[in-house]
Amino acid sequence: MPPMLPARRFSPLRLADVMPSCLDAILGAPNTLELPPTPKVVVVLADGLGAGAIKARAGHARFLAARLGKTSVVDGVFPATTAAGIATLTTGTEPGMHGLVGYKVLGPGGDRIVNQLSGWDDEMEPSTWQRTRTVFEKATDAGVMSFAIGPKRYRTSGFTLAVLRGAEYVPAESVADRFAAARRILDTQPSALVYLYVAELDVAAHAYGWESPRWLAELEGLDAELTRFAATLRRDEGLLVTADHGVIDVPADRHVLYDTVPELVAGVRHIGGDPRCLHLYVDPEDDTVTAETLAAAWRDAEGERAWVMTRDEAVGAGLFGVVDPEVLPRIGDVIVSARKLVAYYDSREINQSSRSMIGQHGALTDDEVRVPLVRAGAFERR
Repeated sequence: MPPMLPARRFSPLRLADVMPSCLDAILGAPNTLELPPTPKVVVVLADGLGAGAIKARAGHARFLAARLGKTSVVDGVFPATTAAGIATLTTGTEPGMHGLVGYKVLGPGGDRIVNQLSGWDDEMEPSTWQRTRTVFEKATDAGVMSFAIGPKRYRTSGFTLAVLRGAEYVPAESVADRFAAARRILDTQPSALVYLYVAELDVAAHAYGWESPRWLAELEGLDAELTRFAATLRRDEGLLVTADHGVIDVPADRHVLYDTVPELVAGVRHIGGDPRCLHLYVDPEDDTVTAETLAAAWRDAEGERAWVMTRDEAVGAGLFGVVDPEVLPRIGDVIVSARKLVAYYDSREINQSSRSMIGQHGALTDDEVRVPLVRAGAFERR
């Protein structure tokens, strides 16, 4: 079977454009999003809030839905996962440059898998593993104060130090408390770039599904807070609401235990990525299997419900953006990206807790990749 590469049209605007455009707006400079000059900007990142979900639940998200049109939907990143998405937002660069190319990837030393959200250790230095200067660091250079608002538990994590460096971290536990913190910053700073993180939707989606009453309650809560906060915005205060990825619900009977097909794991030394976007790393000491032969085996078995690509094919298709040579080994030799309603699991793993997740993401479907870019305050289109 020939290579099956995803055929889709990408938006001219990307998640990578958001924060650089905001800093340019604060500095009064032209910018990709065509934001007007505004000294104070708040960017809300709603983890897991896909554009399709807002449209499907418009009656429960009136603030967001009323501002969601063709020009307020942008492309996130591939893989459609938090580590890659937030790093792209806060650096203004694609995963191939900042280096966070998936949820779990081949780590320092080249013979272990690391979790780029929670698996940071002494061998992973946040200031160098995430390779690109953040927009917050550039803001500091320009004399603009920047702030990151989120739960206290994330304040000193390796991921926070990697992707939010340069911003003053402001801990606030509830969503309401985070918006209150943003309001205080706007009230006390002559200019400011504020990043506000909302984790609750993603957490609810993983546990209960995005179509669950629990997720819907979180959406209604966020929409209500946005409505209240937007009403306080002055003429010189702009608000953008975006996301790192969307979510789809995958029932347990759609789990694919790929290790039960010997050809799909033969010669594989490490497995990274997400259940909907696997990174497979070929054992360099096994001369019977190559990226090409492994990809061929996966295409034969799963080609009807997944895009299967070698690293070279994925990079050549531009899925990770421009890829720096230093980042290249972090990407799997073979990428398996689900295009049907399935999730891929290894039944040999001792810890099978991830199989309880309902909401899933990582792949290149529109529901996972397309995210909102909602404007309010000084940025609202008249």
